[in-house]
Amino acid sequence: MRLFGWLRRVPLSLLIIVVGVLGFVALLNLKPRPEPRPEPEPPRPVVEVERVKLEDRALTVEAQGTVTPRRDIQLVSQVGGQIIESAPQFVAGGRFQKGDWLVRLDPRDYRNALAQAEAQLREAERLLAEERGRARQAEREWRDLGNAEANALFLRQPQIAAAEAAVASARAARDQTQLELERTEVRAPFDGRIRQTMADQGQFIGPGTPVADVYEDTLAQVRLPLTDAQAALLNLPFGDELTQAAQPSVTLHGRALGEDHQWSARLVRTEASLDPQSRMLYAVAELPEPFNTERHGAPLLMGSFVTAEIEGKPLTDIVSLPITAVFQRDRLYSVSEDGEVVEKQVRVLTIEGERIWVKGDLRDGEPVITDRQGYVSPGVSVRIAGEEESTPEPAEDEDEPAEPEAEGGV
Repeated sequence: MRLFGWLRRVPLSLLIIVVGVLGFVALLNLKPRPEPRPEPEPPRPVVEVERVKLEDRALTVEAQGTVTPRRDIQLVSQVGGQIIESAPQFVAGGRFQKGDWLVRLDPRDYRNALAQAEAQLREAERLLAEERGRARQAEREWRDLGNAEANALFLRQPQIAAAEAAVASARAARDQTQLELERTEVRAPFDGRIRQTMADQGQFIGPGTPVADVYEDTLAQVRLPLTDAQAALLNLPFGDELTQAAQPSVTLHGRALGEDHQWSARLVRTEASLDPQSRMLYAVAELPEPFNTERHGAPLLMGSFVTAEIEGKPLTDIVSLPITAVFQRDRLYSVSEDGEVVEKQVRVLTIEGERIWVKGDLRDGEPVITDRQGYVSPGVSVRIAGEEESTPEPAEDEDEPAEPEAEGGV
């Protein structure tokens, strides 16, 4: 009764508003609420890739070095004397053959010494002949006395031995003097060229005095520094186990006579030890007849700086990729079949310009990311550039009212 009394005091208009609000709220609560839609997935990062193509081939190793002769020595005089004559080719750049004389010293003192030595030899031979005659005479006298055997002293055997030693000594002195006379002509020890002359006609030189710097010109060589990774790509000759046909071929590139040229050489040996400063292994390439223009097209001068391309040994299942595909020295990202980033470790073989050769756990056709490695990480889902993004179709809202059908009738 009290409630109805209170309601009678409430204005009718306010009561109508309250009832209307309560009815509207009730209708909202009775209407089924739509299921919340899932948040749309963010777009996947787009990456550039290159498909793996496994290859079987030999790689080329590049190194640089300076051309040097196989033999480069100081030519010295073995005897002393005054230079009385020099050969026409005894000039810087002059070419000589093995055995050619280059410098002649005054031989007169040595000829006189040779004459004295020969006289002493003849005197020693005369004394030996006399002692042998006395020994034969003593032997006959001993037999006349009726004795069977004579002792060595009676037969003058010690005197004969001394005379024979004197002859041998005199002959050795004669041979030595003859040798010194021959050495008054300083001769070339091999085929080559003169780098620098250090003595001239009229000059007096002593034994051991250098007369010229000479080098062999029939064979040039280049010392090529190799890293451990480069050496692993080559069939290097450690010793004599490689035949000439198996020695790696080397193409030398350089400039000669104002133009670019190339020469074909062979890798013949290694120095079989690491350089203590650079920790490099030095391999030696040889080029026969470096001055033969008919054979090589241009001379390869000593001291030239050249770039060498060394033929590598055959390798299997290696891959060429853009150099940007590899990061942190030996890592790359590939894309799995599910579109996720996978990190792989590879072995870097060599770099050729903007390409890098690697070997590792890679399959033919596998996509390798070539850029933006810093924007993705292993496990991240990515989209390969050029492929369409797959987006799920939106579900139809069941709570939306259906379109009213048009009423028929004419």
